[in-house]
Amino acid sequence: MAKWPEDREAVTVPTPFGETYVNVCGPADGRSLVLLPGGGGATSASWYAQAAQLARTHRLYAMDLIGAPGRSVPVIGRRPRTVADLAAWLDGVLDGLGAPAVDLGGHSYGGWIALHYALRAPARVRRLFLLDPTQCFAGFETAYLLHALPMLLRPTPRRVRAFLEWETGGVPLDPDWLHLQEAGAGFPSVKPVTGPRPAPEALRGLNASVLLLLAGSSRTYDTHLVAARAGGLLPRVETDILPDVSHHALPHAAPERLGRHLTGFLGP
Repeated sequence: MAKWPEDREAVTVPTPFGETYVNVCGPADGRSLVLLPGGGGATSASWYAQAAQLARTHRLYAMDLIGAPGRSVPVIGRRPRTVADLAAWLDGVLDGLGAPAVDLGGHSYGGWIALHYALRAPARVRRLFLLDPTQCFAGFETAYLLHALPMLLRPTPRRVRAFLEWETGGVPLDPDWLHLQEAGAGFPSVKPVTGPRPAPEALRGLNASVLLLLAGSSRTYDTHLVAARAGGLLPRVETDILPDVSHHALPHAAPERLGRHLTGFLGP
């Protein structure tokens, strides 16, 4: 968190599913921007490479997913179990923050949540950006699932590191980010909500402007297939593929390139 802006403050927002931990920064009168992290060991802290630039013009809210690694505290026996539950949880967080309408973005699993929320609550989402979202437009590659299986069955720091080094192609990784991912292996978390990809007819009816940024070196899925399907389904989508960037390293591996895309899309 030392890599975040100095004006960052942490707030806790009560919801029917538990208390949600949110990192907040940026001008109080700026347009609200909500950031959702990926799954696994990712938390709100993983947005450190983009927080300062985005917070110049937006009131930034980066939250820890309820029940996932991080500082959000779920109610025992009341975890989200369906997409509708996730939408109700996010509704509760936005209500607690006093943000009736927001720009919304997510990486990986967070992108899946963000897209489903935009489809279910279109009046609350002005602009939507998706960073290499999973299970939105195509399924996982078999090789990706096979390499992830040991980590998923019994997560340990060593297995997390081995998997990330494979997916990122052995490129140098931020040691702080890698430590954060390893720490998530021992975190008590609940089973994440999963489900089918959004229906094509629902995607065709999405009116929000969408920025889809894909990792050119992602081993998660067929990047060009995802770009083609999204372009054929979403009526207002801008798609770009960032070369030489992997799926898991996307939020921090190319901060300048990613920052230009995001600030250009989100506007002043």
